[in-house]
Amino acid sequence: MKIEIRTPITPKEWDNYYALRYKVLRQPLDQPIGSERNDGDLSGQHFALYEGNHLRAVARLDSIDMTIDQVRFVAVDPVAQGKGFGKMIMEAVENKSMKNGKTKMILHARDYVVQFYVTIDYTIIEKSYKLFGVLQHYLMEKSYGQISA
Repeated sequence: MKIEIRTPITPKEWDNYYALRYKVLRQPLDQPIGSERNDGDLSGQHFALYEGNHLRAVARLDSIDMTIDQVRFVAVDPVAQGKGFGKMIMEAVENKSMKNGKTKMILHARDYVVQFYVTIDYTIIEKSYKLFGVLQHYLMEKSYGQISA
């Protein structure tokens, strides 16, 4: 099946994008609908991975400064986990970051996905925060240098 990574376009695609973020990142923590959104959604760059007509993964890229980007709200549909979609969407986000002239990506990984990020060359910097007081996160980073012209 064809894989496509792009920003959602239609209202239905946007609804599905936020619904996947909620289903994976907030619902398991008993958080209300709407908690999967924040003000950064207005300025962030959104990525949605489609397998055919099925939304499989999402992520948002935020600019921190002239050299650093942050990836947030990375989520893969539970029925599609383990099929490489997380790696694919992270590669797309990193490629966009490099094209934007950035040299480093940071993220705050949930404790149960730290190993995934290690396998794609992220390094643990430190324990960061506990989301909703219960879910430990770790600040991680990956440096990738400049794209040569």
